Amino acid sequence: MRRYWFRFDGIGPYDPLQRGCGVTAYSYEDALAILGQTVFKEQGVLAVAEVIEDVDIRTLDQGHAIPNMEAPVWRGVWYPKGHRRTW
Repeated sequence: MRRYWFRFDGIGPYDPLQRGCGVTAYSYEDALAILGQTVFKEQGVLAVAEVIEDVDIRTLDQGHAIPNMEAPVWRGVWYPKGHRRTW
């Protein structure tokens, strides 16, 4: 599995996704499917502005992202918290 870090177009300044979104998945397409079933279930996945494949979590915001994320070792959304699903 691979860790992905996404940034999206159209995110407002106070939206929790402003910093990005972390997903562990089998592939890029799988990561987008997971996002569509969780984070963007109501509105559909926004346009991807940037994606980092195999992101090193040590490079993420140490003051906010790291202390507010789930364990990135299982398939699913690990940042922001609150979107973990049992697959």
